[in-house]
Amino acid sequence: MSPAALQEHQQPAPLLRRVMLQGKYEALTMLRNGEQLILAVVLPLLALVGLTVTPFLDGMGSSRVNVAVPGILALCAMSTAFTGQGIATGFDRRYGVLRFLSTTPLGRGGLIAGKVLSVLAVLCLQVVVVGLVALALGWQPTPAGWLPGLGLLALGAAAFTSLGLLVAGTVRPEATLAITNLLWILLGAMGGIVIPAERLPAAAQAVIHFLPSGALGESMRAAFLGGAVNGGAALILLLWTVIAGAAAIRWFKWN
Repeated sequence: MSPAALQEHQQPAPLLRRVMLQGKYEALTMLRNGEQLILAVVLPLLALVGLTVTPFLDGMGSSRVNVAVPGILALCAMSTAFTGQGIATGFDRRYGVLRFLSTTPLGRGGLIAGKVLSVLAVLCLQVVVVGLVALALGWQPTPAGWLPGLGLLALGAAAFTSLGLLVAGTVRPEATLAITNLLWILLGAMGGIVIPAERLPAAAQAVIHFLPSGALGESMRAAFLGGAVNGGAALILLLWTVIAGAAAIRWFKWN
């Protein structure tokens, strides 16, 4: 092999290909992890069935499943982007994986882009699985709600990914594990993401609308139940994305 050919052979792959390969690796790693698979798919499906067969959401829409599905899709975004990605990143940081990858041609920007891509890939799979189960349960989404709903779901995933990286990059992995799991339970049960704020205690309603969970849950229900865009909720999600993202960039520790 000539020196010129050898040099060309040693050149790193284009950035887009590197990011795509890293995203594929991250997504497959998440799906092969039994605990994360339970968190990402099994628990949301159990919540969907539970809300469909109980009268908790009666009177809030045309059917229980129609009210439940938007919140369950929002829960999927939080499960993957915040809890799943936060835990994975925290332990990658502990074992030096992040520091190693940041020095490769992938770089820090490519690594973060790969993580975002993996979240979106897993989220697409979650939407398909939850959607199919929901349709079998009688879900009838508003056709006009699909476009704003999926866009808001991606924005919610960005907000929760930023929060997950902020936690994973600033505290110890054990603390990341505890914080992300605890917040998943609290926000899932009392954060307005699955259960609408109207069904929660009055004292909680004053702050729920300003939480990323409440904003995502409200915006998803507005989209899939009425085909509308909740501008206020979308703005709150955008603010959480920008603020948490800026904080993660500022304080993230790679080792």
